[in-house]
Amino acid sequence: MSRGAIRALVLCLALNSAYPGCAENVWLRFAQLPFPQDAQFLYDTFPLDFMWAVGTAAYQVEGGWQQDGRKPSIWDTYCRKEASCGGNVASDSYNKLYRDTAALQMLGVSSYRFSISWSRLFPNGTGAGASQAGYSYYRALIDRLKELHIQPVVTLYHWDLPQRLQDLYGGWLNDAMVGIFEAYAEACFQMFGNDVKYWITIDNPYVVAWHGYGTGTMPPNIKGDKLLGYRAGHNLIKAHARVWHLYNKKFRSLQKGRVSIALASHWITPLNMTQNSFRECQKSLDFVLGWFARPIFIDGDYPQSMKSNLSFRLPDFTEEEKRFNKGTADFFALSFGPILSFQLLDPDMHFRQMESVELRMLLYWIKMEYNQPPIFIVENSWLIAGYTKLEDANYMYYLKKFVVETLKAIRTDGVDIIGYTAWSLIDGYEWHREFKVRRGLFYVNFSNPSQELMPKSSALFYQQLIKKNGFPPSLEDQTVTGTFPCNFAWGITASTIQIDTTLSQFNDPSVYIWDMNKTKALAKVEGLKVPRRKTHCADYASIRLQISMLRSTHVSHFYFSLKWTSILPHGNTSQINHSVLHYYQCFLNELVRANITPVVALWQPMAEHQGMPIKLFTVGGWKDARTVNAFVEYARLCFKELGKYVGIWITMHEPLMRNHTSGEVHNLLKAHANVWHLYDKEFRKSQKAKISLALHTDWVEPASPFSRSDNNTSERSLEYDIGRLAEPIFLSGDYPKLVREWLSLKSSGFMFDTNLPHFTEEEKHMIRGTCDFFALTHYTTELVQREMVNGNRYDRLFETQFITDMTFLHSPQKNAVVPWGLRKILNWIKSKYGNIPIYILANGIDDGQLEDKLRVYYMQHYINEALKATVIDGVDLRGYFAYAFTDKMDPQLGMFKYVANKYESKNSKSLYMKIIDSNGFPGPETTPSPCPEEILECLDCHHFQTRKYLLAFVAFVCFTFVLSVCMITYYSKKGKRRY
Repeated sequence: MSRGAIRALVLCLALNSAYPGCAENVWLRFAQLPFPQDAQFLYDTFPLDFMWAVGTAAYQVEGGWQQDGRKPSIWDTYCRKEASCGGNVASDSYNKLYRDTAALQMLGVSSYRFSISWSRLFPNGTGAGASQAGYSYYRALIDRLKELHIQPVVTLYHWDLPQRLQDLYGGWLNDAMVGIFEAYAEACFQMFGNDVKYWITIDNPYVVAWHGYGTGTMPPNIKGDKLLGYRAGHNLIKAHARVWHLYNKKFRSLQKGRVSIALASHWITPLNMTQNSFRECQKSLDFVLGWFARPIFIDGDYPQSMKSNLSFRLPDFTEEEKRFNKGTADFFALSFGPILSFQLLDPDMHFRQMESVELRMLLYWIKMEYNQPPIFIVENSWLIAGYTKLEDANYMYYLKKFVVETLKAIRTDGVDIIGYTAWSLIDGYEWHREFKVRRGLFYVNFSNPSQELMPKSSALFYQQLIKKNGFPPSLEDQTVTGTFPCNFAWGITASTIQIDTTLSQFNDPSVYIWDMNKTKALAKVEGLKVPRRKTHCADYASIRLQISMLRSTHVSHFYFSLKWTSILPHGNTSQINHSVLHYYQCFLNELVRANITPVVALWQPMAEHQGMPIKLFTVGGWKDARTVNAFVEYARLCFKELGKYVGIWITMHEPLMRNHTSGEVHNLLKAHANVWHLYDKEFRKSQKAKISLALHTDWVEPASPFSRSDNNTSERSLEYDIGRLAEPIFLSGDYPKLVREWLSLKSSGFMFDTNLPHFTEEEKHMIRGTCDFFALTHYTTELVQREMVNGNRYDRLFETQFITDMTFLHSPQKNAVVPWGLRKILNWIKSKYGNIPIYILANGIDDGQLEDKLRVYYMQHYINEALKATVIDGVDLRGYFAYAFTDKMDPQLGMFKYVANKYESKNSKSLYMKIIDSNGFPGPETTPSPCPEEILECLDCHHFQTRKYLLAFVAFVCFTFVLSVCMITYYSKKGKRRY
């Protein structure tokens, strides 16, 4: 970033107001905001007078296209021409006023934005011959809103121009429309103005002008030269200004309302953080939003970038017209959503930059560009597939994202936002997309004549949002102070350790002499060797380095997986790699010498051959019963050679359930149980270690907490991914009943057999209870729903759709940071399997930066959630292991960065060390008491304890005797010398 750019940014931030060039630096400002603090979800509430609204457009919902004398609009003509005519009935709101207002009442909104159908109120398109039926409908709607204490926000023109005006005048290409629109608006003010305090003259003039008269994408479908689009836009601006001045002079003093125009915009981000890219982004916004916003909010004329680039195509305003246009809005009415962004925005309007859905940045840009106007978001939402019914979690999370960005714009960026409108109240006719998509909070079954409304998940979410006036912080969201139990295991995890069996120079059998004549260096004497000494652990330099790094973290435990394929290349003990085995012995021995307890996994699945010897993999891996026997043989060797060093054994690390068939899982359970019994019978008494297996346990949250279907889907996923291994071991010896019944039900619909195999009673007895504790790994939280919205992330067998909450923090690899998910999975395990001891053996996030700010945040909050589970929920948590040790063995995941054969500790390492030293998060008023040291039992100590005083006396006598003899001898010799 250049010094000039930085100076400009500092000036803009200091002024905190509109200033020439400041809007260009919006992108620079947001790039400088602190991470991840600024990206965190904001728990806060909106101002007390904030207006919560929902909206509709007449043509999308009213229907009744010829009812009570209504005449066609340009959208009726388009509908008949395209043979879709979905707007004929639409959502039938014209005949179901009380149905719609009941939905408003349920939501609890304070405002309702709707539009007047011009051709319903004035069938001829002019002030002459107003329809009494049309007037009665809108009068009844406004009166009903008054009864419910809901503020009407009325749009005069939402795209449905009477067809007669298009036929007679050519629509908005004719400047005669300015006076006609003014007369129509005046009639509306007279009819309804006493009860309407917010008026929108025209909705989204960009779409009306550009796509109605330029590209021809929308009615009246005139595929003209760009000149026609700009001419229509010119008349729309003049028509709006005339109506604003009319209201200001004739109605404002009596009706005390406010008038604006609803301007839609996209948001654009620069490809590069350069001033040239910023200017291109500015141009993109100028050509869409600025086209109408600058004449109305700034100086009455078009943006300079448009005038410079469009030359003769852009009409000119006279100086008088500029003065007339300027300031003709009482607030900034903003529309932001998919209709313009990603659908109707021409690619050349990007100016080689990138479009995005960052509402917050757009709000701040409007503040800086247009003199800090009060902003009313009059349309905002996303869309979902037309076949979606009540479970619209994807829509709900877009809504959540936009609302929290609005809240951040108010609380963090100082933007004056007075209201928010979710779009729309009910499903309707979605313009050029017809019924292929839905945007309503309430579901409408268009094939059912009654068209009753049913609230979707998004409606229930919005209802709670309005009731709470935002996202008030709760105790669940706050961090807690406290410490973990004494002797809590603090550890670090690595998928595997660096194995380097290269010996140091002291183990080299060669003989060297100094070459004084030629090379002036040591030279090897060929053919001469000295006897090779036995290899010592000190010969492995890589071990000393890794142990030194581990000690610097202050951990008490270290967890890693052995390489089965390296120890037994052929899968059996016919060939043992003794050098690798000796390396492991040395590494474990050095860990123990450093007072770090080794935690070792026998096997973890890896990309190559599932982490097992290739001979076993080629015969079917875990599908073959021979692999079970081979695993037991391998485990016996490891227990025998390494067991005296290991404090905790893990038979299997993260066997991912969705990657294994039912037969493989069956053999995995048998293999684990056999190994557990082997250790229990032959090694436990002498080695005294604990043994279990480690399960991958990411939390699965129902996408919609209001949906029974989503809750069932969540439980089914947890039982399938965790319960398939956990239930047989920790509870019944058999698979979860829910999973067995579901797979049996689904078996007929798949080409392969989905039924789970059955254990014999003897096998159940063997498997049940083969655990000393519950070991888990946890990294993130998934959101699931039953209805499919994205085939790429849909599990057909379990009818599970995985979706994303965009308000979550995400890592570079798109892993969601959801700390409360850890606490939920710990409580789920406790509720399912009893309050058994639990170890979190891996918990981490990818962050390759040396500062690793995201991992620092992740670690601090996830460990705090573990503390909540311990001190509040009573979970018997025995240990926490941060994942991972180094970037070399676990790329992007380590607390030590590996660059150019050197390790550097990241910021997360310092944080973790501080947490370990404090044994958690002690409060400022709390002095953590030291844990009592463990007293080891000594069989011979009791005999010594009872006779300690006698022994002390004897020792004293012996000491006195020896001292006396020494003194006598010394002085005797001294006397003889004198003599």
